[in-house]
Amino acid sequence: MLDKINFAKMDGLVPVVVQDGHTLQVLMVGFMNKEALEATTTSGKVTFFSRTKNRLWQKGETSGDFLHVIDIHLDCDDDSLLIMANPAGPTCHTGSVSCFSTQKLPALSIIGKLDKTIIERINYPIKDSYTDHLLKKGVKKIAQKVGEEAVEVVIAALNETTPEYLGEMTDLLYHALVLLHAKGLTLEDLASVIESRNK
Repeated sequence: MLDKINFAKMDGLVPVVVQDGHTLQVLMVGFMNKEALEATTTSGKVTFFSRTKNRLWQKGETSGDFLHVIDIHLDCDDDSLLIMANPAGPTCHTGSVSCFSTQKLPALSIIGKLDKTIIERINYPIKDSYTDHLLKKGVKKIAQKVGEEAVEVVIAALNETTPEYLGEMTDLLYHALVLLHAKGLTLEDLASVIESRNK
């Protein structure tokens, strides 16, 4: 697929949009030439061609905040790229997560962000964190907690105010995501089932 890229339209460059593969937040836009694309696919880290420095520039080369490539997509005109990436830290030089820091994230992105935090707690446990505490108790106890939270959601829906109900729903969603990962599954697995039922 990548051998179809048309670098001729912009004098050897193509625009590249980088998106967080988990939250789907747009992180930044840059440009690549053939060498930058080769460096990206070889290293697994997003590498641009800097028009101001007139050289290849790997995002994170000085900060360590690399953009680890998950997938690369070519647009229908073969002259633009979309890269799904896992950011190792803030993407913007200002310290913001994204260069588009004014973007209000859609609801599903916020859920993706929560899910990403849970995954990070699993991979890099923080002693005495609530997620770590839950995971150490095992699937049976986590499942029991999900059941308790579900009952609280029903009670809140029938008897309590909207803020209280939303709080209980948030607790249920969090515990359900922890249980999903404790079972060795991911949101992608859940999405596959939803997609199969939506045909």
